[in-house]
Amino acid sequence: MKPIYDNNLRTFNHCNGDASVDMFLDIHEKLGGKAELRPVIIHSQFVRPDQLDRYVRLGIIPAMYPMHIYFFGDVHVKNLGTERASFMSPTNSGIQKGLHVTLHSDFNVLPLDPMMIMWTAMNRTTRTGVVLGAGERLTAMQALKAITIESAYEYMEEKTKGSIEPGKLADFVILSGNPLNASGDAIRDIKVVETVKEGKSVYKRPA
Repeated sequence: MKPIYDNNLRTFNHCNGDASVDMFLDIHEKLGGKAELRPVIIHSQFVRPDQLDRYVRLGIIPAMYPMHIYFFGDVHVKNLGTERASFMSPTNSGIQKGLHVTLHSDFNVLPLDPMMIMWTAMNRTTRTGVVLGAGERLTAMQALKAITIESAYEYMEEKTKGSIEPGKLADFVILSGNPLNASGDAIRDIKVVETVKEGKSVYKRPA
């Protein structure tokens, strides 16, 4: 990491467990990591509350992975216990601390499906229906913001992407339903009807 930091470059760091998070944060501080470079810790899966406080102080962006709760949550309960598994991908805790929390699917490990990402972040249920960390559930608006506005911030593109407003690129999708009004499992059934890139239609769902 030293030559990366010496050249004022950004780092995107894959840290799943809290030990690897500690390792990165310690090295980051030792090297005088700059908050303006917005270092990203991908997954931040079993990050501890005290580590989230360090994220705040150091300007770290947690790219969290709520889809993992649905697909692999039952395994984590078995291996780590319910208490620790329930704090996996603590999205709401991160947001409440003021962090720019983003969500991803780790494609191609899991499906590249934004509606599924939102659904898992909002429900936090495993395949067997167990709720892991009800207090970490996000609202639809929080989840939508995490995959749009906050993701643009993560890539330092917030001036041109992430939201629809004058001066930004006209990058957006037309959906078959409003994710802010969907409840329960309905959000997973929402489909992309059309994709617009810089004002031009680049995809239309077959009728």
